[in-house]
Amino acid sequence: MRNDNGIRRAKEGKRLFHAKLLVLCENEHAFEKKSHYQRMQYNSERIRASARAADGHVGMRLDQVAAALFPDYSRARLQKWIRSGDLTVDGHLAKTTYRINGNETLLLDAQAEPQGHAIAQDIPLDVIHADEDLIIINKPAGLVVHPAAGHPDGTLQNALLFFDEKLAVLPRSGIVHRLDKDTSGVMVVARSLRAHTSLVDQLQTRKMSRIYRAVANGDIVGGGTVDAPIGRHPRDRKRMAVVSSGKPAISHYRVLKRFNGATYVEVSLESGRTHQIRIHMAHIGHPLAGDPVYGRNLKMKKGLPAGLVDAVRSFPRQALHAHRLRLVHPATLLPVTFEAPLPEDFEHLLAALEASSP
Repeated sequence: MRNDNGIRRAKEGKRLFHAKLLVLCENEHAFEKKSHYQRMQYNSERIRASARAADGHVGMRLDQVAAALFPDYSRARLQKWIRSGDLTVDGHLAKTTYRINGNETLLLDAQAEPQGHAIAQDIPLDVIHADEDLIIINKPAGLVVHPAAGHPDGTLQNALLFFDEKLAVLPRSGIVHRLDKDTSGVMVVARSLRAHTSLVDQLQTRKMSRIYRAVANGDIVGGGTVDAPIGRHPRDRKRMAVVSSGKPAISHYRVLKRFNGATYVEVSLESGRTHQIRIHMAHIGHPLAGDPVYGRNLKMKKGLPAGLVDAVRSFPRQALHAHRLRLVHPATLLPVTFEAPLPEDFEHLLAALEASSP
């Protein structure tokens, strides 16, 4: 009886394996044609794709060819699908190191899996734009981007999962960059795997442009560039600082308006280090108004109007706003620009500085 059961289980496993291959082969003919060798179909539950290796792929590793044929997905994710059997070669399982002979058909049929443990929470979002691939958010000051120590929930990630539950299958629910808790402004969130891969690449290759608005202490005469490496503070490990052993960081700034004792500036980044703008502006002697970390020993010049001093010292957060975001849309491959208007507290600060300046 034990042997009979074993034989039946083996036959059933073999039948299910061949059934899966049959479904894969049948689905291959249903895919919409994307190019002469690639056909792809996307939906919220399964990821299906079919692509044929070309002569130029002969001798290359399977994972390298898969990354070339399925550019919407990261190589690490494709390697995982190869190992799990969700990405096959001519309907057969293969190793990531398999060498392509040419003309093989790569079949992908994978189930998108939830990532992380964040829960959905009904938190209001200011959505500037949303389509199948992107969600553009105007993040308010005070909202943490994703759960961390001290902030297990109530974050942007929790709000995004409530806005679209399908984001659960994306790393960090589609969040590819962050803003400090008390920095407001525009953020992009990936809504598909292809968008996630594209946005991460744009950030790494500096193809994504981020423009900030800030109010800095002191009189800045003209624009300039800060090229100073950033790393952990040598004594206070909770802070970052300009240190010789840090990672390269470059910020460009230009003056938008000068007030008496404060300057309204626009800052663009060539890198995206933690607290970069706040650190760089403090490094050149012009910390941001309201910055509790890098401007806590703020010294303002003597003789300034009381209203101006009070406006700068009482501002409850760093006066920093992510104003504009430029990127290449993952679907259309066309450049797009999104802007977030200045929040009310920032407008009030500028009005107070204007009223107190000659």
